[in-house]
Amino acid sequence: FMKNQVKTQPPTNLCHRVAVSSISFSKSTVLREELERIFPNSLFNETGKRFSETELIEFLNDADAAVVGIESINDQILSKTPHLKIISKYGVGLDSIDQESLKRRNIALGWTGGINRRSVSELTLCFMLGLCRNVFGSGYSLKQSKWKKEGGWQLTGKTVGIIGCGHVGSDVIKLLAPLQCALLVCDIVDKSEFCSKYNATQTSLENLITKSDVVSLHVPLTSLTTKMVDKKFLNQMQRTAYLVNTCRGDVIDQQELKTALINGSIAGAALDVFAEEPPSDDEFLSLPNLIGTPHIGGNAREAVEAMGRSAIKHLASFFGNSPLKN
Repeated sequence: FMKNQVKTQPPTNLCHRVAVSSISFSKSTVLREELERIFPNSLFNETGKRFSETELIEFLNDADAAVVGIESINDQILSKTPHLKIISKYGVGLDSIDQESLKRRNIALGWTGGINRRSVSELTLCFMLGLCRNVFGSGYSLKQSKWKKEGGWQLTGKTVGIIGCGHVGSDVIKLLAPLQCALLVCDIVDKSEFCSKYNATQTSLENLITKSDVVSLHVPLTSLTTKMVDKKFLNQMQRTAYLVNTCRGDVIDQQELKTALINGSIAGAALDVFAEEPPSDDEFLSLPNLIGTPHIGGNAREAVEAMGRSAIKHLASFFGNSPLKN
């Protein structure tokens, strides 16, 4: 179907130059082929690394459209990329894009919320189970020829606190349903209807922190959430509790978390995101009660292709072509 559809595309896109700065999009043979069928004049990030601001400006300089992932798109960059007509987001977070600058410059934004929710929520559940059952710690010990049969405790029946009940947070709750956990939800929006449906309780942040065996973060990065997990937050958690973060690294004060993990103020943490990516604090990364992954939450193959096709669809729609289906 797709090939038949592409054959009917008018040739106008031959002149539209699309620059893809996202590393994972650029690595995907499937996405590259689908984009090039519609926009033959496409350029990809072949470096395998994240561009610096100067490199990104040079990369986007002659582009009519850009597909961006976690790259920061600020006013400085937009002032030096005069041909850009649309930024298409590969992913879901918009905190790295200066939307006001886009509006001032009449640059469109292509974005679909929650496109990778299941990929992120599955990793979140993996973290919760792995921490509770001591999968990560015991597995690491075994690789060092240490036979330590410490099976942790079951997640079933425990209290799980979900901070941020948007696309991902709500999906985590759905995945937890068979485990009969006591679910606490904190969100700035009234989630009473959703909570009622999934036997969860919307409560205050303080009550959630103090009562939860596992605290999971699913908030956007804003002025309200930046370093919301600070010393006070961590000190309110139970010493046996775990912290999970699959949203944004800057939501946590990393130095305070490091101190809490060293002092045993909390039992452990699992992070997929960091304030600095890749992180350079080797002492922090080597802590035995810290589990880390390199921002793979939304990087499952299915999510990569869904996010990529969404970005392509926005470009095709903007330039007057029939959009691809997600």
